[in-house]
Amino acid sequence: MDESSGVGVLDKAVLVLAALETGPASLAGLVQMTGLARPTAHRLARALEHHRFVARDLQGRFVLGPRLSELAAAAGEDRLLAASGPILARLRDITGESAQLYRRQAGSRVCAAAAERPTGLRDTIPVGSVLSMDAGSAAQILLAWEDTDKIRRGLSNSAFSAVTLAAVRKRGWAQSVGERETGVASVSAPVRSPSGKVIAAVSVSGPIERLTRQPGRIHAPAVVAAGGRLSEVLRRSAQ
Repeated sequence: MDESSGVGVLDKAVLVLAALETGPASLAGLVQMTGLARPTAHRLARALEHHRFVARDLQGRFVLGPRLSELAAAAGEDRLLAASGPILARLRDITGESAQLYRRQAGSRVCAAAAERPTGLRDTIPVGSVLSMDAGSAAQILLAWEDTDKIRRGLSNSAFSAVTLAAVRKRGWAQSVGERETGVASVSAPVRSPSGKVIAAVSVSGPIERLTRQPGRIHAPAVVAAGGRLSEVLRRSAQ
């Protein structure tokens, strides 16, 4: 079947985005996956990066960019983002710490929504920030329930281990202390789709001085409850 729209440059840009859906890619990888000439693939990837449809990971590889999540929210079809505002605000108020919602995006994670602590020392993660999957409690959550091969690949350069992820699956929440950033601790819990798949992580983060080196003891119940409320919203919307 001919999938061409008749607008060549658009079709080629879609080829680049579709290739990145499977994970991070170097320029050589994009050329191989799309069949485009190297100069064309590079030009399109850079143009998409300029408009934030494409971003770069810590290794300089191309990944899907935050603009895609923003457009999904603007279209009014993203029930998770629509529900997350008041739930994150409540979590912030209960814990006294900044709250975030993260989604997996290829080989990275993106801050899809946030409720910042209004005053004092806080861990500020702007919405749209692209962070590594190699460290942090949210990364642990987003990786812990993946299939075996994805977990193995994800652990290759991570600050946490398979033992850590097994503990996360058992207790239903994750914590990190100085993993993503020195002096910062966090607690995260899963958000599940109606089918039970983990599709996001809800988190609180702040300085170790307040969260301590065992932040889960303080905040895990509130974070798990917030993840449960978001999961319930998705379950009800699917009925």
